[in-house]
Amino acid sequence: MSSQVHGTQHFDKAKRAEIKFSDEAMQTVQTIISHYPDAKIKSALLPVLHVAQAEFGGWLSPEVMDYVASVLKIKPIEVFEVASFYTMYNLKPMGKCVLEVCQTSSCWLNGAEDIVKYIEKKLNIKVGETTTDGMFSLKVAECLGSCGTAPMLQCGASYHENLTYDKVDKILDDYKAEGKLKSYTDLDYKNTL
Repeated sequence: MSSQVHGTQHFDKAKRAEIKFSDEAMQTVQTIISHYPDAKIKSALLPVLHVAQAEFGGWLSPEVMDYVASVLKIKPIEVFEVASFYTMYNLKPMGKCVLEVCQTSSCWLNGAEDIVKYIEKKLNIKVGETTTDGMFSLKVAECLGSCGTAPMLQCGASYHENLTYDKVDKILDDYKAEGKLKSYTDLDYKNTL
């Protein structure tokens, strides 16, 4: 994979050689792939990227994206194009809990901007930054499909709706106490495939 594919990100061939899904993750990937015809295997890319992001520290390095391309037998640029398009994929190291606050119409009208400012002040970070302890990163996202319960934020597979400052405090305290990486794969794929 060339550096042109990843812009300013450096590609490390030695690191790439070490990247491999765990047996459990590869089994999940193979289950996902099995739901698509061989000629349409690229359709498995979104859920496979979720597995890769969860498996490899909460972000997609150039080496991880190259590995995903090899597993799906597609071009690395195809993986990068998808990963760089969607806000749910992280192209740099992030905190264990990525807080994605919806900023679209319903959420904005119901105070999402105030929620973002509150989180920034509480965690002493700005949108796009990570706390010094590596626990939280803050992002804003376009519509997350929860307009009737605005304002809301997503962390991994969990939605937190009808946000207030008190609810945000509890969410942050609970995640901090748990101390675990939150990902989109926290959703039980076994019951959905």
